[in-house]
Amino acid sequence: MTFDVTVSGTDITFPCESDETVLDAAERAGYSIPYSCRKGVCSTCEGGLAAGELQVRGQGLARGPATGVLLCQARPCTSVEITPKRIVQRAAPVRKVITTKVHRITRPNADVVVLHLRFPSGVRAKFQAGQYLKVLMEDGDSRNYSMANPPHESDGVQLHIRHVPGGRFSEGVLAGLEKGHALTVELPYGEFSLDEEVDHPVILLGTGTGMAPLKSIIEDQIKRGGSRPMHLYWGARNSQDLYLADLPAQWAKRLPAFIFTPVLSEPEPGWSGRTGWVHRTVLEDYPDLSAHQVYACGNPIMTTAALNDLTAEGQLSPDAFYCDAFVPSGEIQPKI
Repeated sequence: MTFDVTVSGTDITFPCESDETVLDAAERAGYSIPYSCRKGVCSTCEGGLAAGELQVRGQGLARGPATGVLLCQARPCTSVEITPKRIVQRAAPVRKVITTKVHRITRPNADVVVLHLRFPSGVRAKFQAGQYLKVLMEDGDSRNYSMANPPHESDGVQLHIRHVPGGRFSEGVLAGLEKGHALTVELPYGEFSLDEEVDHPVILLGTGTGMAPLKSIIEDQIKRGGSRPMHLYWGARNSQDLYLADLPAQWAKRLPAFIFTPVLSEPEPGWSGRTGWVHRTVLEDYPDLSAHQVYACGNPIMTTAALNDLTAEGQLSPDAFYCDAFVPSGEIQPKI
């Protein structure tokens, strides 16, 4: 059965099948709603339900008016009226499933693997800086990883993979990979891309391997000759976790108005740099963020705290906060 989805305060209406999520239906109709994990964990796609009924996996039946509805897990029971955080018209994504080959594996520290995959000869894949791909496994399961290379390097992808104890891919599959082995991927996914419609100064905020999509965004701006001021904050436990510590100095030579600030939560003796919560360091430097955009990527605890504090204390507009929360893979757990 087909139902209508209407967006409050606009003339946007699109059809949605009863077995289709609102997010998927919007995408198919040529509209983009913010999302990240598509697993119902990160809350990036949360929106309001003004009227109608939605069956939301992990949340149950939602009846309008309601807030905090996960649009990536919401399927219509009736025609509905929704209030997403943002919605823009955009061509439906053209995704490719590609069988790649492992080109190189490096381990910049004990917890991170940098995996370089090459596409078959003559195959290219278009994506936007900051987007992610899915690694497809034989049983139909998948894992999401941001692409750390910029879009002009389109003959393959670079993935930054953090070791997760007991992780099926990071501890299982990855341990057996060698040069020449095949991995099937599907791309692109995600809305974590630089808004080119404005020229506001940009705060890039990452923890751990949340550096991957930020690297893609920065190197894309270098290629494009971008001039927007960019300040990168990278939060880590100790200096060993800053696994690409030499790159920002290279970026600063090629990108005007680029600043890098590493922030350690558990610094070793002798560390003279910034310490504490990375998003609190942003507030120390920028008490007024009303003219900025913030792109936060990494631990969902950090991204949630950053959204709450930067908007409440730093005058950041919620519409100027872009998020890509890295969440555990596997079964979706109902929110409590």
